[in-house]
Amino acid sequence: MARSFKIKVPASSANIGPGYDVLGVGLSLFLELDVTIDNAQAHKTNDDPNNCKLSYSEDSEGYATVPLQSDANLITRTALYVLRCNNIRSFPSGTKIHIHNPIPLGRGLGSSGAAVVAGVMLANEVGKLGFSKQRMLDFCLMIERHPDNITAAMMGGFCGSFLRDLTPQEVERREIPLAEVLPEPSGGENTGLVPPLPPTDIGRHVKYNWNPAIKCIAIIPQFELSTADSRGVLPKAYTTQDLVFNLQRLAVLTAALTMDPPDADLIYPAMQDRVHQPYRKTLIPGLTEILSSVTPTTHPGLLGICLSGAGPTILALATENFEDIAQEIINRFQKNKVECSWKLLEPAYEGSTVENYP
Repeated sequence: MARSFKIKVPASSANIGPGYDVLGVGLSLFLELDVTIDNAQAHKTNDDPNNCKLSYSEDSEGYATVPLQSDANLITRTALYVLRCNNIRSFPSGTKIHIHNPIPLGRGLGSSGAAVVAGVMLANEVGKLGFSKQRMLDFCLMIERHPDNITAAMMGGFCGSFLRDLTPQEVERREIPLAEVLPEPSGGENTGLVPPLPPTDIGRHVKYNWNPAIKCIAIIPQFELSTADSRGVLPKAYTTQDLVFNLQRLAVLTAALTMDPPDADLIYPAMQDRVHQPYRKTLIPGLTEILSSVTPTTHPGLLGICLSGAGPTILALATENFEDIAQEIINRFQKNKVECSWKLLEPAYEGSTVENYP
């Protein structure tokens, strides 16, 4: 008997000003997987060694270049890792997955995090593993070691997160299969068809409230910036002064975004950062000028502005005048010969979801 379901995973923005590798918010831009498992159609997946036929909508990001083999595509490769951790070698016969991905690739909106979350949820469904979201998070964090994006995509809303310290026994895991910032063969011994189960509760998180009047404007430059390159420009050590600067603002920001009415005089300075944004200006033309000159004074309705994740996308929080704010930032990028698009988004409060079709 055929079975069909849909998986939806939101984009995410990480860091949110001072919250480097700590804060993340799920956004209302969704990676969608339409999955059908039908043994009667098994012959149509025979050209894939793992019984899976992949397709993408033509308006998906990266449509022309994304791999369609299940052992090369990030989503299905992640799913195979999870299945093999649980002694399942491949997808069920006749698995067909149609993907729609509107999340821009390599732009700081959590595209790889969404793919990893989608892959873990896909494995949980097709393998009937019965994992909770918290346990699925463990598998995600063995692959994508950035809990800010992963937690926001899985759990939804506005999250703070951290990776707990692992015991010496837990650290001896032999494989992190797809760590984004590590070269192939992915940073360790390849354990092949029987990878070890992840430790439990690797990541800890809290969901903060968010004033629903606050919307997220994503201004998306038309060039990619890899996380590895963006992390490569960061210093290995920071001064106490800079760390205290960020910690003070982080403590204020998480409460300020819950307040009603939102207070731009509080939120805007609380979104300043000295840990990553100043060092990434060399990779993103016009960044310093944009972050310093687009303010609540010059643009009423604006609450705060920051780099989204590793960039190059700019995230502006606002309550009104969304198009004017977006256009001002787009114009400033154009002075540096960088074209942009923009999207008005809201927090994705539910996070990742699965809907079974009758």
